[in-house]
Amino acid sequence: TVAIKPVQRRGYADAVSDKIKLSLAMPHQAIYKSQDVVQVNVAAESGDMGILAQHVPSIEQLRPGLIEVIEESGGNKQFFLSGGFAVVQPNSV
Repeated sequence: TVAIKPVQRRGYADAVSDKIKLSLAMPHQAIYKSQDVVQVNVAAESGDMGILAQHVPSIEQLRPGLIEVIEESGGNKQFFLSGGFAVVQPNSV
């Protein structure tokens, strides 16, 4: 008899970065400039969204509410926005 070894496959989560680059700007100041973060939670018109690395590309209109940024260090920061847009790419927001 011949022993057949299972094929080793690399899982999707192993193949991609777990960080996204965040740029968050106001008219008078940039808060984040392409900084690595773990997750961004936004209040979009279509509903609350949690954005991680490799998120489906989208453009979302933001409603008044909090944006939560979960940083690499494990800490988080919250900002109130009265509105705007979020442009989501697989590796950046």
